[in-house]
Amino acid sequence: MSIQDNINALHDKLDHGNCLLVAVSKTKPVEDIMEAYDMGHRDFGENKVQELVQKFDTLPKDIKWHMIGHLQRNKVKAIAPFVHLIHAVDSLKLLKEINKQGEKNNRSISCLLQVHIAEEQTKFGFSENELHQLLASQEISNLNSVNITGLMGMATNSTHDSLVRSEFRKLHSFFNECKKYETSNIHFTELSTGMSSDYHIATDEGSTIVRLGSVIFGERN
Repeated sequence: MSIQDNINALHDKLDHGNCLLVAVSKTKPVEDIMEAYDMGHRDFGENKVQELVQKFDTLPKDIKWHMIGHLQRNKVKAIAPFVHLIHAVDSLKLLKEINKQGEKNNRSISCLLQVHIAEEQTKFGFSENELHQLLASQEISNLNSVNITGLMGMATNSTHDSLVRSEFRKLHSFFNECKKYETSNIHFTELSTGMSSDYHIATDEGSTIVRLGSVIFGERN
């Protein structure tokens, strides 16, 4: 099947749940992205800042670029002028840097707060307690150039669907709990969970955004 066929098939599955498809284009050539673009797809995800900037410079400017990987503070300024959504904000220091760069670019940058839900300790993210403390703090209310729109999480890399489902379900419950912290710049509307291996479970468990690469573009080199 072609890239366009893959996207059409995914839209048929996801549109019923009103779930946004972010096509993860990391390591993929411009030609592959343009094949998806030419059929009307506009949301693409990258996990490395340098590659994201290069593709932004090369490709049409109405693409909505999602930064889905771990983001270092010293790299924020490179994407601040154009990034549509930063999915993996995992510290207050990073959030403050995004706010600083948003101010410099006269724009409010949309962000998701990453929650650590997996068994692997190598994955990033806030614990639930840390996030409660952050959302209740005065510091976050002073960040006027970020727009927190929800949460992001990555499940354990496991073949046990029951484990993955329980992690996504717990995150969805926590997402609903966090709505009590909503303010003018905090709105819990988006839940970014699910990749090519587990998106069918994520959509069952309340995901509003899925990040899919290999099921669209094929396996990476």
